[in-house]
Amino acid sequence: MSPHAVSETSTYSIACIPADGIGPEVVDAGVEVLKTISSVSDFKLTFENYDWSSDTYLATGKYIPDGGLESLKKHDAILFGAVGAPSVPDHISLWGLRLAICQPFQQFANVRPTRILQGTQSPLRNASTGDLDWVIVRENSEGEYAGQGGRSHRGLPWETSTEVSIFTRHCVERLLRFAFETAQKRPKKHITVVTKSNAQRNGMVMWDEIALEVAKEFPDVKVDKMLVDAMTCRMVLQPNSLDTIVATNLHADILSDLAAALAGSIGIAPTSNLDPTRQNPSMFEPIHGSAFNIAGKGVANPVGTFWTAAEMLRWLGEEAAADRLLECVETVCGRGVLTADLGGKANTKEVTDAVCEEIRTQAKSKA
Repeated sequence: MSPHAVSETSTYSIACIPADGIGPEVVDAGVEVLKTISSVSDFKLTFENYDWSSDTYLATGKYIPDGGLESLKKHDAILFGAVGAPSVPDHISLWGLRLAICQPFQQFANVRPTRILQGTQSPLRNASTGDLDWVIVRENSEGEYAGQGGRSHRGLPWETSTEVSIFTRHCVERLLRFAFETAQKRPKKHITVVTKSNAQRNGMVMWDEIALEVAKEFPDVKVDKMLVDAMTCRMVLQPNSLDTIVATNLHADILSDLAAALAGSIGIAPTSNLDPTRQNPSMFEPIHGSAFNIAGKGVANPVGTFWTAAEMLRWLGEEAAADRLLECVETVCGRGVLTADLGGKANTKEVTDAVCEEIRTQAKSKA
């Protein structure tokens, strides 16, 4: 290449699925922030909106239209809002949209970073920034959410239902290896494997055995093991003793919500649904849910979506932009521009505008 040649600017295509409740509000805020960070960076973003929601389901009988997943595959990543509406049973909305993307796209690693951001306060006594800095890696393709089981004899005294947890060596091993790789890249190089193998003596015991096997491939990673019930106590009482946490679909789902609350608010927590093979686009979403009680009021906390957007940029290879975005979010939070769930008085637009302005300000100062 000639020394005067200019490298081609990377362009990433993002599918946006706002879906239900506050989803459209926070996704709009996230897109605005992403457009701002890309405008001061050396990459471009394009966005395509997919109007798949509970309203779509009620009107058509489907969340995802025929050919919808094939359409999603043309994108580099998916930015998801939240699914769930009072008008549709939760098990229908979850399986009709979110899991209908995660499972076919083999997004088997659900990654949830958690830490106390500047300007936010943990409910833990004396906990501050640095005392709680975790990454929870959740198995995202099988386990307790495998969808196996059934019901019979409905309405009779002997009505029976089964919910069968499925654990396969292939899926457990690939998830544990990903989690160990994640731990290996972090400063502490420490992972805690969480199961319930004293009571669940088949699948959970297999998890423990595979964890020991995988651990041999990572001699530089310190490993410890916890039962999930004891883990809740450790997260509250000894947060600085933890770093990377790996658990099954159900256990990590619950622990990650606890983690978000301990960090200050479920409104700030991000999620990455990753296909580590990169054969399919990965999906990024805040974990707060559709929150219909505040939908349409303009008061939803967009920080979880901003952090989610940063994790999406990191996955796309734009590490510097991801770090800048999160730094700007923390600066704004540190100045007290916070929504009500964090003890502030700002609305969604005010937080979004403040973050966008901080991005532009920092870009000018570093130009």
